[in-house]
Amino acid sequence: MKILVLNCGSSSIKYQLFNIETETVLAKGIVEKVGMKGSFMKYQKLGEDSVMLEGEIIDHKVGIEYILGVLTSKEIGCLSSIEEIEAVGHRVAHGGEKFDKSELITDAVIAEIEEASELAPLHNPANLKGIYAMELLLPKVKQVAVFDTAFHQTMPAKAFMYALPYSLYKKYGIRRYGFHGTSHKFVAKRACDILGVNFESLKIITLHLGNGASAAAIKYGKSVDTSMGLTPVEGLIMGTRVGDVDAGALTFIMEKEEISAATLNTLINKHSGMIGITSVSSDMREVEEAAAAGNERAKLGLDMFHYRIKKYIGEYAAAMGGVDLIIFTGGIGENGTETRAEILTDFEFLGVDFDKSKNNVRGKEACLTTETSKVKVMVVPTNEELVIARDTQRVVETA
Repeated sequence: MKILVLNCGSSSIKYQLFNIETETVLAKGIVEKVGMKGSFMKYQKLGEDSVMLEGEIIDHKVGIEYILGVLTSKEIGCLSSIEEIEAVGHRVAHGGEKFDKSELITDAVIAEIEEASELAPLHNPANLKGIYAMELLLPKVKQVAVFDTAFHQTMPAKAFMYALPYSLYKKYGIRRYGFHGTSHKFVAKRACDILGVNFESLKIITLHLGNGASAAAIKYGKSVDTSMGLTPVEGLIMGTRVGDVDAGALTFIMEKEEISAATLNTLINKHSGMIGITSVSSDMREVEEAAAAGNERAKLGLDMFHYRIKKYIGEYAAAMGGVDLIIFTGGIGENGTETRAEILTDFEFLGVDFDKSKNNVRGKEACLTTETSKVKVMVVPTNEELVIARDTQRVVETA
């Protein structure tokens, strides 16, 4: 079965085409600057170099037409016909409380995704554009929605509720939902496979660290807490997102700066986090370079980033009554040797015997602790697209 995986953003479309029987990526790439000047598409066929194709891509439907056209191109494609695509899997950011697993896309499911768009206005509408486009372009092909929030639906109420008036939860669904669930679940299961242990027998803390970052507490195979909340803004310090902040500080800023809720939303989503603290960059590599050159605010940003993560590890260890395994993933988690070293410093009390000689690894599976360490620490590269493809196959075959 050949499955096309789509991850549609507001102005981009990431895609991968899988032969799911062998879990081989036949082709992958990204369409950038959808609806903007200078739009282009990157495409890489299995075993070949990446190519860039420029063109006017006015909307997501045109972008997906480009993808299908390149996949079936006689010169560089890997399909003889689009009819070889038997299913399409979509990343959908927010499933609200309705979805605790991936679902075959129907009119009813689309209606629920549209309703959840109020909770994820920056993500769900873009995800829906991909779904609508595929309905027009490949109307006979089954589509599956794989929700970022689904894995975290096992959280107990004491973890997902906010101490706001309960009526607001009942009226608007204001609660912690969490995101990156596909990644957290994948790396936790993969780490257990590597160690040869049962996923449902361990207490695990997963750290998905990238421009967007989140932590999750996974106890005996179920998510029991996670750092992102109603939206992806809460929790760890991120590239441009503020993370945890006193709500009173936000109302204070609104009053003093005389700004609207929409402007505040832009401030906490686009101009905060590492870029807000350092004024250097939202890219951790550039912040680290600035810190090494003596930039004090860059040093402060790094200290804050590491400290927040250390606090969450401590909180989740306490919440689960201990921890057996800590996992780093995401662009920073997989490649940030200095970040991992700083975070793991002084965790001996928790049972972490960090082996610095094993930490010089980037983008590869590795164990960073000694053989006798009570708590294992691992690097596990995430593969959300593979999870989406696997779920799509399962849902389609059981529908």
